[in-house]
Amino acid sequence: MRSHLTRTRVALTVAGLLLAAAAPTAYAGLAEADSAVPARKAPERKAPERKAPERKAPERGAPYIETQLFFGTERPDGGPAVTDAQFMAFVDSEVTPEFPDGLTVQSGRGQWRDVSGAIEKERSYELILLYPVARAAVSDRRIEEIRRAYEKAFGQEAVARVDERARVDF
Repeated sequence: MRSHLTRTRVALTVAGLLLAAAAPTAYAGLAEADSAVPARKAPERKAPERKAPERKAPERGAPYIETQLFFGTERPDGGPAVTDAQFMAFVDSEVTPEFPDGLTVQSGRGQWRDVSGAIEKERSYELILLYPVARAAVSDRRIEEIRRAYEKAFGQEAVARVDERARVDF
């Protein structure tokens, strides 16, 4: 979702820049195309140069890393899907001890292409972790251990990971 919003923002920004750059050319082209109407020349006036003050939103919070982990529940070997109770037991035993300050778990539905090329659709979980940038190296190691533990415990091919910088205020 966040990736989709970011791509949308980038696309809208690029479109706006293209319109801003092309508009003077388009207006000039229209004036040249209408040769029956003589073009009026506006008197040249020099406006005083003023720089608009930069307006920034006040920075709030401290620099953090937000990590999202995506856990599938279907087993590639065809075994029973990971249940809510099994997943929450995994979070309690593997995640909470490493990130006791807090986390968020969300249920969802997802799909992905497995190693054989088949599109797999499954119930999934998103785990969101926030941690200070200063603890990124230690947290990275812990997160990789969590990913490997889930893959091993539930026979998964992968646990997806997304990291983004954020400013966080509690």
